[in-house]
Amino acid sequence: MPGTPSDSLRPVDAVANRFVEEYAALDPLAATYLGISGYDDKVNDLSPDGYQARESLTRRALREMEGTEPVDERQKAAKESFLERLTVTLAQYDARTPQSQVSVIFSELHHLRGSFDLMSTQGEQAWAHIGSRLAAIPNALAGYRSTLLESADRGHVSAKRQIDAVAAQVRAWTGAEGEGGNFFHGLVASPAAPEGMREELALGATAASDAFTAMGRFLSDELLVRGGDRDAVGREQYEPESRYFLGAQVDLDETYAWGWEELKRIEDDMALAAQQISPGASVDEAVAVLDKDPTRLIHGKDAFRAWMQDLADKTIDAMTDVHFDIPDPVRRIECRLAPTNDGGIYYTGPTEDFSRPGRMWWAVPDGVVDFSTWREVTTVYHEGVPGHHLQVAQTAYRSELLNRWQRTMCWVSGHGEGWALYAERLMDDLGYLDDPGDRLGMLDAQGLRAARVIIDIGMHLELTIPPDNPFGFHPGETWTPALGLEFMRQHCRMDDAIIRFEVNRYLGWPGQAPSYKVGERIWLQARDDLRRRQGADFDLKGFHRSALDLGPLGLDPLRAALARL
Repeated sequence: MPGTPSDSLRPVDAVANRFVEEYAALDPLAATYLGISGYDDKVNDLSPDGYQARESLTRRALREMEGTEPVDERQKAAKESFLERLTVTLAQYDARTPQSQVSVIFSELHHLRGSFDLMSTQGEQAWAHIGSRLAAIPNALAGYRSTLLESADRGHVSAKRQIDAVAAQVRAWTGAEGEGGNFFHGLVASPAAPEGMREELALGATAASDAFTAMGRFLSDELLVRGGDRDAVGREQYEPESRYFLGAQVDLDETYAWGWEELKRIEDDMALAAQQISPGASVDEAVAVLDKDPTRLIHGKDAFRAWMQDLADKTIDAMTDVHFDIPDPVRRIECRLAPTNDGGIYYTGPTEDFSRPGRMWWAVPDGVVDFSTWREVTTVYHEGVPGHHLQVAQTAYRSELLNRWQRTMCWVSGHGEGWALYAERLMDDLGYLDDPGDRLGMLDAQGLRAARVIIDIGMHLELTIPPDNPFGFHPGETWTPALGLEFMRQHCRMDDAIIRFEVNRYLGWPGQAPSYKVGERIWLQARDDLRRRQGADFDLKGFHRSALDLGPLGLDPLRAALARL
């Protein structure tokens, strides 16, 4: 990788780099996710003291960064990004969100379990780390229980819907429900585990599983009765949550109205695409044709994983040096089946040295063995190249341009997810979705993201459904979770269990779901603004290179940085 300039010459980088090392020591789980070595044998202190230590470090780093003077435009963008992220993070601490949030997609329980997916299983040292982390889980969860109870005593507790659903997820992870079996026992039963360590690993797995089981009972028996009956968080709480996920202040009412317009635009386009698939057909009829097309069907999870890998590799080859500058280490991506079965599709970034590559994961739901590729071509572009993998892995590589905090810790959902949606649209513009079925799959996915804007803002702000909405959907009524579920069923073509999960996700993670489409909107606006300013000198490949070389940042700092190009 390129060399890293001296911190002594760049005070902004010195503060940012020091923060990474100090934070990793206080958040070993984050270190594992971020690919920072040296902490895989540890877990977080999840007690109130642990949260206080991480908050105090963040406040100190913010003060230190405020006192720095950037020496160039690159450092100016880095400082703006750091200040914006730490400011909104501290606002989360002030609201006690990290100390109280239990949702179906985001909690310390998810972080703990998911960390094992990213840990190396090669060699005795790697398994010793796994064993140490397993053994530390009981104490960590005891601390987490204390934190949740303290937060509840202060009036900060998640909604009953979320607590109940997470308790059910814990039962699935520990093998009490579903078809996935016990995650922890399955982990240490791997053929890669050294024979001489199996007994100790089994004891650790049992201790971890028992601790998760006890935590699930705590959620059901103690925290649930204290949970809120109300799912909507209201405008006062929603606005800072939206800013946290976007890194930008947006007009929520205008964004809500735009969501309706965008969904109508997409569904009109879908109707035209359906005609290309089967003249005279509705969208649902075209979907039925595609689902029955044997050339688009893949049987078996492993065969589907191989298909994803092949498409991801071919796309990287096609994009390299033509549409994007892709360094050699970034040209490797792994497609994997996740050890859970909640239906999620997600990306995890590489380690700093790329010994663990970027990975695309699919948590295949119980009972699913047949896959239709027309839905998933755009998913590979979203999670792989030119989506998350290009953005995240290239950021990790750019040590000559970006400090360690930018390369590892900084993530803004609106920037990252917005880029990935932008990447899907770009692949359509470049002709990679000319197949009518694949293009319908992209539009269907775009429609889901537009529907999220409407119901996430609508449900949490309890807005009125427009009397003149283009779908004639319950005009003039006030949004409720039940109406959100009905709306999703009308506009999204997914298994009903996944739709129910989606709605629960929105209710438990306010402000995150719109970040995909709103982020894409701001990326498109930034590109078009630059195109207008540069006129005939505008170069699309150059825009992508310049924008990605800024690293991850909030969408307001992104617009400011691009305006200086």
